[in-house]
Amino acid sequence: MKITIHILFVLTVFRAAASEKTISRSEYISAWKMVAIEQMNVHGIPASITLAQGILESGNGNSKLAKEGNNHFGIKCHGWEGEKMYQDDDTKNECFRVYKNAKESYLDHSAFLKKHQRYAFLFNYKSTDYKNWAKGLKDAGYATSSTYAEALIKLIEDEKLNQYDSQRVSSLLVSTENTVVSKTHLQSINANGVRYIVARKGDTFFKVSQEFGISTALLRRYNNFHPNKEFLVPGDIIYLQPKSWKSKTEKQMVLKEKKTLREISQEKGIRLKTLLRKNNSTTPDQHLPKGTKIFLK
Repeated sequence: MKITIHILFVLTVFRAAASEKTISRSEYISAWKMVAIEQMNVHGIPASITLAQGILESGNGNSKLAKEGNNHFGIKCHGWEGEKMYQDDDTKNECFRVYKNAKESYLDHSAFLKKHQRYAFLFNYKSTDYKNWAKGLKDAGYATSSTYAEALIKLIEDEKLNQYDSQRVSSLLVSTENTVVSKTHLQSINANGVRYIVARKGDTFFKVSQEFGISTALLRRYNNFHPNKEFLVPGDIIYLQPKSWKSKTEKQMVLKEKKTLREISQEKGIRLKTLLRKNNSTTPDQHLPKGTKIFLK
């Protein structure tokens, strides 16, 4: 079933459910698991964490904030320019974001975690590491409850939500093992576990960002391209998620031809900052001669 049909079904179910009966936890999971998996594929946030937060923050979609404001994650205004609603929370009459539909709430949840620097460290964890994600959300101040992490972990384990953390479903992608076919690109996962595509003729940063739902700013951040690079050329590796901090398979390599650390960063899926630090370098674009030993972790 295409994701667009699924979303229309979800919205219809939730409009009817909101007015007719209380939504059960199993109904909530069934309705939103595909969207949670989609967001994980694009942004790297564990589907189990997204679902558990949605369940916990919205009371299985039955809270006033969820029903009247389509806000499933309790996200407060924080400079929000859209519609707002007010209700008591940590203090009286606090401002919360209001969305046109609940799917927008899921999209904004991902954007919220990506945007705020205090959550940046979470994206160093694997999408299967729900325990560290749960503890990290608490440490970063997502919620004031002292047992927030424990509550998320219990929800995930009681409902077996972590089964969704290894699935790959997207509005644009159909998954087959480690290769994903989209409308125009073949998406793969490199040996370091980082998802990428290879640029084709006519690709631009904007075109890729639109196809995969990632901002151009994030694409540049993920890929460590030279700041002056304006155009993609066929053959460019384009990562769709943050690179790893180190190699998972090699401690070091010996160059068989001249290369820069920036080029090695793209080739190996390792963050450029790591390579510069590990190799005591401040010149990412210096061509290193054949035979140079490069430390990868």
